[in-house]
Amino acid sequence: MNFSPIGISLLLALLSPTLLSGSGDSRTLEDEFPPTVCIVGSGIGGSSVAHFLRNYSVYSDLDRARILMFERHEIVGGRMRTVTVSGDTFEAGGSILHPKNYHARDFVERFNLTVRLPTPIEESCALGIWDGNKFIFKTFGSSIKFPFVDKIVSWVNDLYIFVRYGFSLLRMSSFIENTVGNFLKYYESLESRPVFDNVEGMLKWSGLYNLTKLTLQEKLSEAQLSPLLVNELVTVITRINYGQSVLISGLAGAVSLAGSGGGLWSVEGGNWQMAAKLINHSDVTLHLNEQIDSISHHDEVDIQFSPAISIPKRELQHTHATFVRGLLNPGYFGIKSVSDVPVLVGTLEDPRIPFSSISILRKYSETDMTYKIFTRQPASDLLLDELFSARTETVRIDWGAYPKYHAPEVFAPFILDDHHLYYVNAFENAASTMETSAVAGENMARLIISRYRTEKSSSSSDTRSCSSGLHSDL
Repeated sequence: MNFSPIGISLLLALLSPTLLSGSGDSRTLEDEFPPTVCIVGSGIGGSSVAHFLRNYSVYSDLDRARILMFERHEIVGGRMRTVTVSGDTFEAGGSILHPKNYHARDFVERFNLTVRLPTPIEESCALGIWDGNKFIFKTFGSSIKFPFVDKIVSWVNDLYIFVRYGFSLLRMSSFIENTVGNFLKYYESLESRPVFDNVEGMLKWSGLYNLTKLTLQEKLSEAQLSPLLVNELVTVITRINYGQSVLISGLAGAVSLAGSGGGLWSVEGGNWQMAAKLINHSDVTLHLNEQIDSISHHDEVDIQFSPAISIPKRELQHTHATFVRGLLNPGYFGIKSVSDVPVLVGTLEDPRIPFSSISILRKYSETDMTYKIFTRQPASDLLLDELFSARTETVRIDWGAYPKYHAPEVFAPFILDDHHLYYVNAFENAASTMETSAVAGENMARLIISRYRTEKSSSSSDTRSCSSGLHSDL
């Protein structure tokens, strides 16, 4: 059975000392051959597993385990990646972190990384919602850069938004807060928090499972949000954060909405540094440019299992991130001055609209800026020439960014073979963020340790391996 390269982007196999000896020798004492954990993928999920395995196995037999990590690219970080445009560095993949992303906060503090707060242009409240012909809603921007002026403009915009959407905004806020509150249960003490061996159980325990059974549109209708708010502002947010409509699952939608609030941050120099630090401080043997294409009992992502393992089909939503240094064409939007184009242009769910969003990342002058454009299809030169009156540099990145969310959602198992082959990214079908991957990684580390303890006697006779197809091309 074949899968897409990111369809199962993180697998773990806990190997027995017997196989690591490479012979039929019956001497399998762990003193000679400590257990080995193979991690496929160096993103935040895989690096978090390595980190928590080291932290939690101090009092277990796994404290001496070897951790091998295989990464098919030449750098670590998975979908946390930066891009350089005219010498400036911007986040190209996982870009923002929530103020209550406590694992990410801990990683930053633990490794003395620097928190990067949004720049004034990124914090600008100038939003326009484009329907393909006109801006149906546009907030106010400010060209006067004084804090008190920005605060006044922000208040005016808050009032303006409230006039349009009314008390539905408060109901949306309550919906988000309830979801975040349930998610915070995953940070409770180890003594009060079970080890989960499946995604469904993990979600049910926190009170989030029912959000995966209905679409975001259905959940917001239950919460009595106005169709106007859902079809406009909520749709803009889900198209930006997940490249999809309000027909995504309620949980993915709630996480998307939470990512549109205040207090957002990132890591100075790139979020990928969290993965790099976790790996460097976890005594991991890292193999870059090494692609895994089979795992066998002696076998996804075009990694093959032998014997075959049944996993629910997992489609990915591709998001094309295009970075352009130049100047937008105001004529495309039917206006005369580029200064009248909002800092963030969001769009409605309409197949005739060729982009999901356009935002200003950096403003060098009134005629020179760097923009980030999200599209569901590759941004052709023809489209970019319509959108921009000038382009001095263009960088394109195609991300298999996150699952295509549905409701009711179906989840792959954490334990793939009833032994010691694990799938961390099964949790990503609930919601895909850097923090949810870290939360899943933490649980996976606990699960590995727990099962290894209880199955130690039987696992010592297993014959399982993790083999890399060196430099293979999927």
